[in-house]
Amino acid sequence: MKDAKSKQPILDVKNLKMYFPIKGGLLNRKIDDFKAVDDVSFSIQRGKTFGLVGESGSGKTTVGKCILRLVEPTSGQIIFDGADLTRLNAGQMRDQRTHMQMIYQAPAASLNRRMTIGQIIGEALWLHERLNARDRRKRVLELLDIVGLKSEHYYRYPHEFSGGQQQRVGIARALAVQPQLLILDEPTSALDVSVQAQILNLLQQLQDEFDLTYLFISHDLGVVRYMCDEIGLLYLGKLVEVADSETIFEQPKHPYTQALISAIPDPDPDITREEIILTGDIHTKVSDIGCPFAPRCHAAKVPACDTALPPLVNTNENHFVACHLHLADEDAPQKEAYA
Repeated sequence: MKDAKSKQPILDVKNLKMYFPIKGGLLNRKIDDFKAVDDVSFSIQRGKTFGLVGESGSGKTTVGKCILRLVEPTSGQIIFDGADLTRLNAGQMRDQRTHMQMIYQAPAASLNRRMTIGQIIGEALWLHERLNARDRRKRVLELLDIVGLKSEHYYRYPHEFSGGQQQRVGIARALAVQPQLLILDEPTSALDVSVQAQILNLLQQLQDEFDLTYLFISHDLGVVRYMCDEIGLLYLGKLVEVADSETIFEQPKHPYTQALISAIPDPDPDITREEIILTGDIHTKVSDIGCPFAPRCHAAKVPACDTALPPLVNTNENHFVACHLHLADEDAPQKEAYA
């Protein structure tokens, strides 16, 4: 029974949509929808890391907030460890949040500056486990040691720490309730490069030690390649390519993925690669007619690019791509939609 459960994805997101109303006119009525997340589906196996990559404004963080129901999704299913989170009431969802936590991009902004480190980490232990003051202090000191901080940091305030130390506090706070899933929202983007490596190594160590599952949200492809087992490319709220990390970097198929990877600098000065420069404007409004990437696409287009929305289909051995160039291949009848 345990083996069967371990083979099931711990998180299964199905057809997730998050639309924000656009209002206007004299009476400020709704005139349209902004599709921040539009029909996104993916799953994460227990103990693995799924990377969600895209430009700013692509909907990455919104996906993470929808999973935790920090914002209520418009539609779709979020199956976490067998439970559909979209069907839970507020009390049930609060219980589920002990199993899933979020680590934020800006550690200083996510920590209450009026509270000591001991209070910040211990707050979750009081709310969810009702530990008394003595047991809370003992557990907080253990967590500080786990993330590489010292016991004397217990009574200090967030402004007394560096950015890397503040992020360690955020990680300790997330670990306090012993979660199974961590949503990492660009956890190193606000840190110096040397500190980034320390935090990434800490996250990998914690994943191995506590069998954690990560949803890693980032725009840094170098970091994503180092951290992730599987990667999904998000463009204007839609997944355009999903595959394992090695396949994405060695055999990218979608023109958007190819452009992003071509922009990664190579440390070897003798290696030169042609960078793909994207031209055209990003659509502020995504239509259901035509490929959303078509105005910026550098590849040779087919007529369907401007007239039909490409589905995300399996092109080869669990390599999913949403592109009409691949739909036009001879083996198109054998392809299956990603779900």
